[in-house]
Amino acid sequence: MNFLYKIKEVIKATALAATLISATAFQAEAKKIRLGFIPLTDCAPLVTAKELGLFAKYGVDVELSKEASWANVRDKILLGELDGAHCLSSMPLSVYTGIGGKAGSEMKIAMMLNFNGQAITLSKDFCGLVGYKEIGKVAGAVKKVQSRKEVTFAMTFPGGTHDIWLRYWLAATGTSKNVGIITIPPPQMVANMRVDNMEGYCVGEPWGGVAAAQNVGFTHIASQDLWSDHPEKALVVNSNFAKTDKDDLKKVMKAIIEAQRWLDDLGNRKKAASWLTKPYYVNAPLAVIEARLLGSSDLGCDLGVQKYKGNYMVFYKNGTVPMPKKVYSYWFLAQYVRFGLLKSEPNYAQITEKLVLDDLYAEVAKEMNIPAQADMGIIKTNYDIPFDPKNIDDYLKGTKK
Repeated sequence: MNFLYKIKEVIKATALAATLISATAFQAEAKKIRLGFIPLTDCAPLVTAKELGLFAKYGVDVELSKEASWANVRDKILLGELDGAHCLSSMPLSVYTGIGGKAGSEMKIAMMLNFNGQAITLSKDFCGLVGYKEIGKVAGAVKKVQSRKEVTFAMTFPGGTHDIWLRYWLAATGTSKNVGIITIPPPQMVANMRVDNMEGYCVGEPWGGVAAAQNVGFTHIASQDLWSDHPEKALVVNSNFAKTDKDDLKKVMKAIIEAQRWLDDLGNRKKAASWLTKPYYVNAPLAVIEARLLGSSDLGCDLGVQKYKGNYMVFYKNGTVPMPKKVYSYWFLAQYVRFGLLKSEPNYAQITEKLVLDDLYAEVAKEMNIPAQADMGIIKTNYDIPFDPKNIDDYLKGTKK
């Protein structure tokens, strides 16, 4: 009996050891997925998915990596040092066309992260000359400031969303050819305005709010005032990761979408702000992050508080946000032609098909019961003629340059 008992115990121990070895080997083989972000409020879907344990819930091991600039994000995605990132949604288009990188370099747009929530901040030079949304006064105000100094505006990446919102606004105000445009990383905007390196900038929150709170500048207009519910940041991924790790990418997307749903409950936004304010995330004042997440903007320059209803920064909006619509890419590519960033029209369809993972998103959306969204419709913005993706030539002939 003792002999048989010992044999059974040896068999149990061997089986247990084999199980532990197998589990250890599985953990060793599990891929750590690195996602980058820039310290901006709209990195919230990635931060929320991490803080709520949603990446783990969907079975992926995600490490978030705080990056210094969009150029840094671009390089790391292309080299595979990042599998993906919170990214300007137009950056892959800019890089592929050679505006913001080596032409032909591919970064894939997996899904959208948010609408709205960017702003054009003007320095105190403009205080008293132009107020909130006073588009018609900008050209005259610029001329007055130019009588004393050169006027320069900053954006965050050539061909990125902030660059396009800035150029769109300049065209609407009639000052597009009279000012300089420079590139500065988002977290450095306020410091550069403080030392008079520029007279205005376009960037995402909280850096518009921080300038107003610190009396460095004021919010002249928000991006949603230019185009309500415009596409802004996207989950952009390395092309090899999208090709070879499709299942993991889908899990990442599902975790982010669940985070987006959570974020669109305004009752959760104070909690989100408490995460974003941390030094290892956005590292900006809690009060500013929280207020603008909740749609309340203290404009600065004694302009009062602007309260947005519905068209503040949104992350899900009944499933309308996450879809990487092809028409967005057509619109941004057309802006590159409009503003002279491209000398000739690109192949809209070919570039979009190459860079936008709309089929992959459709799989995820179906599995998560997200309502189907129409695509390739006419885009209407507030200070431009309608954009019809089926008739881009007429748009380019009629729009203000």
